[in-house]
Amino acid sequence: TNKDRALDARQQNIVMISALTATGDLEHLRTALNSGLDGGLTVNEIKDVLVQMYAYCGFPRRLNAINTFMTVLQERKQRGVKDVEGKTATPIANNGDKYERGRETLETLTRQSQSRPGKGFGEFSPAIDRYLKEHLFADIFDSDVLSHQQRELATISALAAMTGVEPQLESHISIGMNIGLNERELNQAFDLIEKSVKKEQAETARRALAKVAGTRQNNQ
Repeated sequence: TNKDRALDARQQNIVMISALTATGDLEHLRTALNSGLDGGLTVNEIKDVLVQMYAYCGFPRRLNAINTFMTVLQERKQRGVKDVEGKTATPIANNGDKYERGRETLETLTRQSQSRPGKGFGEFSPAIDRYLKEHLFADIFDSDVLSHQQRELATISALAAMTGVEPQLESHISIGMNIGLNERELNQAFDLIEKSVKKEQAETARRALAKVAGTRQNNQ
C-alpha cells in the first residue's frame, strides 16, 4: 500500500543530492552525484534538481553544485561511462499570465486557496510574492523533467539539511504528504540526512514531521 511504500534508489539519490547541495558539502555531493547517475537518474533530472535548489539555498551553493556536476560528468566521460541525458522539458503551450500559473500550481500543492497577492508577506513585499509564484511555482515547477512529488522530496531534503527554516520545512512536509509522500518515505529521507548531514538536523525534521502528521490526523 501507499503507506508502506519505501523510497526507491532514485528517490534516495534525490534526497542526498539536495541535502548536500543545501549544506555546500561538495566532496560528499560528488559521491552522491555519481551514485545518482549509477542509480538511474538522468543528467537532465539531476540538472533540474540543482536548478530548483537555488530557490531554497541560493545561487552560490547552486552554482557550486552545478560546477561539481560538470566535473563529475567530465570524469565519467573520460572513463568511458555513457550517461543518459534523459528527456528535456515539454515546452509550455500557454505563455499567458505566469503569476496565475504559479498561483494555480500552489493551490494544487497546498490544497488551499491562494489570494493575489499572497496574504502577509505577499502584501508586505509584492516583489517576493511575484518571484515565488512566477519563477518557482511557474518556471521551475512547469518543467516536467521531474514530477511534483520528486520536486517536493528535493525541497524537503534541502530544508531538512539547513538550520533555521522549520516553518518552511513544515509547510513543505505538508505539501509532500498532499501529493503522496508517506511518513515512512519521509522518515527514510531524514535517516539519510542523519547519515550525510547531522543527527540534530534529522531530529528537527522528524519533530516537524510528527507535528504535521498530528495536525493532519486531527483535521481528518
